[in-house]
Amino acid sequence: MADVKALAEQLVGLTVKEVQDLADVLKNEYGIEPAAAAVVVAAGSDAPAVEEKTAFNVVLKSAGASKLNVVKIVKDLTGLGLKEAKELVDGAPKSVKEGVSKAEAEDLKAKLTEAGADVEIQ
Repeated sequence: MADVKALAEQLVGLTVKEVQDLADVLKNEYGIEPAAAAVVVAAGSDAPAVEEKTAFNVVLKSAGASKLNVVKIVKDLTGLGLKEAKELVDGAPKSVKEGVSKAEAEDLKAKLTEAGADVEIQ
């Protein structure tokens, strides 16, 4: 247990550059993605830890004036049947897709907005 505590003290004392170097070594030599690197940096700098969001939800707030176009886009984007896509659009606000990457969320939002929908990324 003393070894673990000593290691923790060493990690907290690392500079930002040292943390980045450690992250690179863990990734390149051991194949470990050090997601907690930001936490270690924050602990050493008295800054609050900010975790970058990696999964986003695309929420249809309303269909807008072109409801039929929005239903078609939702059907294409989700793989739902026509009836299910219409029910999703009619039940707005509802999630169209959950847990997608930021790029995919932005793409979905752009397509739905172009069709006339009011969309939000959460």
